[in-house]
Amino acid sequence: MTSTSHHTQDLRVESLHGKLFVRIWSPDHQSPCFDQAPIVLFHDSLGCVELWRDFPARLAAATGKAVVAYDRLGFGRSDPHPDELTFGFIADEAERAFPAVKDQLGIDDFIAFGHSVGGAMATLCADRHRMHCHALITVAAQAFVEEHTLEGIRVAKENFRQPEQLQRLVKYHGDKARWVLDAWTETWLSPAYAHWTLEEEIQSLDCPLLVIHGDQDEFGSRLHPQRIVQLTEGPSRLLLMDDCGHVPHREKPEAVLAAVADFLR
Repeated sequence: MTSTSHHTQDLRVESLHGKLFVRIWSPDHQSPCFDQAPIVLFHDSLGCVELWRDFPARLAAATGKAVVAYDRLGFGRSDPHPDELTFGFIADEAERAFPAVKDQLGIDDFIAFGHSVGGAMATLCADRHRMHCHALITVAAQAFVEEHTLEGIRVAKENFRQPEQLQRLVKYHGDKARWVLDAWTETWLSPAYAHWTLEEEIQSLDCPLLVIHGDQDEFGSRLHPQRIVQLTEGPSRLLLMDDCGHVPHREKPEAVLAAVADFLR
């Protein structure tokens, strides 16, 4: 088992439309230090800092690096989002919200690590901030809109009609829970979003890339990791995990931690 001895710090940073909640994990009880590129986590469509659970602490211990995670605007303990999500929300994160976090924390170089749609956001951050991104790690990331993804979202949307399911989101997002759910389902299921793709950004990547995907992922077939690896210009590794669904870092944390630590070495 990986040791989880660490120091944590919570803070809030200003963004264009409200404050963002940030948590920093530092290995071995040290105060946060960004002299070495920290790992920045980008959460999924229903996620937040708390839903990473103990993974960031274990990641900090396994890599010896500081780990930074933040709640996107409208999620978790960040301020409510002032409007509906636009179809440009992935690029907005890379061009507006992430720079606010990066600049106010004093982060120069970084390693981008994103889960699901957070993987797309991490990819755009690596592309937009290429001079400062040392490496990119995607976990269960989508690279385009696929019927397999949409069917998974339709099933989830139907399940969330049950009050107890929505209450699971309320636990983490409070009175923002309905907005969080609708931002996910209505954006991805909109016909106007059907042509979204990451291909242009992937093709211009030149940093080292680790792509992790479960072979049983209910929100994306293995075409996604294969497409990401095939299109990138930089050095890349693909880890397709057997008997694993959409959350490899929760389902098979030891394997993910080992893969990431080895990749970053």
